[in-house]
Amino acid sequence: MQNSRLRIFITLLTLVFVQQLAVVQPLAQSTSEAQFNRAAWLADYSALKSQLERSYSHLAWFGSPQSGVDLPAVDRTTNEALEHSHSDAEASAAIARFVASFHDGHFAQTTIQRPAPNSAPEPPTPTTFPDARTACAALGYIPITRVAFSLPFESLADFELLSDGLADPFRAGVIKQNGRNIGIVRIPRFRIAEFPAVCERVWTSLRGRGIEPTRGAMQEIIDAEWLRMLATRLTQLQSRNISALLIDLGGNGGGNDLGEWAVRLFARAPIHSAPLLLSASPVAIPYFDEQLGDLERALKANTNLTEATRTALERAITEFNQRKQEASRAPCDMSWVWREQRKWGASSCTRLIPSGFASGAVDYAEPGSIDPRAARALYWPAIADSMRGAWNGPTYVLTDANTGSAAEMFTALIRDRGIAKTIGTRTFGLGCGFMDYDAPFVLPNSKRAFRIPNCVRLRSDGTDEVAGIAPDLPLTPTPGESNRRLAARALRMLASDLSPSNPH
Repeated sequence: MQNSRLRIFITLLTLVFVQQLAVVQPLAQSTSEAQFNRAAWLADYSALKSQLERSYSHLAWFGSPQSGVDLPAVDRTTNEALEHSHSDAEASAAIARFVASFHDGHFAQTTIQRPAPNSAPEPPTPTTFPDARTACAALGYIPITRVAFSLPFESLADFELLSDGLADPFRAGVIKQNGRNIGIVRIPRFRIAEFPAVCERVWTSLRGRGIEPTRGAMQEIIDAEWLRMLATRLTQLQSRNISALLIDLGGNGGGNDLGEWAVRLFARAPIHSAPLLLSASPVAIPYFDEQLGDLERALKANTNLTEATRTALERAITEFNQRKQEASRAPCDMSWVWREQRKWGASSCTRLIPSGFASGAVDYAEPGSIDPRAARALYWPAIADSMRGAWNGPTYVLTDANTGSAAEMFTALIRDRGIAKTIGTRTFGLGCGFMDYDAPFVLPNSKRAFRIPNCVRLRSDGTDEVAGIAPDLPLTPTPGESNRRLAARALRMLASDLSPSNPH
């Protein structure tokens, strides 16, 4: 009898709980929906699209069928997702999917650092250091990218390591393949801060010459030292009687203009740089101002320049002034990208301005043809002229899905100019990101911030580098294949391509 009453009591409690839960859940859902402002999210989406129309350099490319992205369909899907969203989380996810549909890692959500209220002042920056290692560590020089090869060539038979990539920059080795010596050199990043050994060498050199090795003093020469040390590694490999060179860019996420300049080390033939385009918007003005400042200073500071150099400076100043004016003119309406697709190169409305080249004002200058005092203003790769052709034989570039940005600049240039073949998988597809800093765009309601790229580099076929670089020799891992087997297959593929029936 007691057990029966107990069961009835528990049943009644359960019914009461279920009834209360049924009331509470709709109330919670109703409260959540009441706080959700769909109109604000739709306004944010509209603002983001408008900003892309104004300043996103790759918008015309993604508005073309060649890009593989159907922007009108993406726009419809995003609008539908926002219309059916019932929470901030759902609406935010819809915006995130919209951004991801571009497959452009440079176009991404970011955060804005705001100073904390009543924060303590920054501690003073040291001006002197006891030794090179301490100085370079304090300046932020540390490798954060994988130093080892992206595939474990070191673990294969007949491999000899020549440089570890730490104490000696640029990991390198030689491996025998079908009776041939194949050289392998690793370039983990085109970012000087990841090469502390280069920093330490420059610091020690300056101190030995009685020059205080400040950050500014080091910056003047450290890029050239990076190139010299890479050239030294290539010379070392060449001395081992190699038949071909494999440049390992797997996982190389980019860096800076070193990715453009370094190509000169792998060929003696003239290398013409890629055309550069900028978004025709206020974002472009600081870039043009910077270039014009450098060109005008070079012209005014050196009264005894050669006639050819003076003419080149004056022509570049005229062209950049014209481009700057174009950037300030009334723009065309880029909203067509949400309604239709237009073939790349066929639309008269792209909001892109030719802005010189990835090498500066000119795409090529014969070594010695430009006065050295003006070279930094006119033709940035002149820094590598003395190291041209440190290696001049058959060359291959190993890429993967994490090869991007400046590493793509290197890969596209060395491949499109017929210097090297690519092996591996399609690169990430970052392309050109930013030629001048621009503050992130902040959505007016949700306050989410986005980085929006402002430049384009063109491939030799006229396409946008943001599409990524497809390999000449595809190397896709098979199910269950280890990295060691993949490394061995890459070498066999390279050796086969080198055979007489497959001339490089």
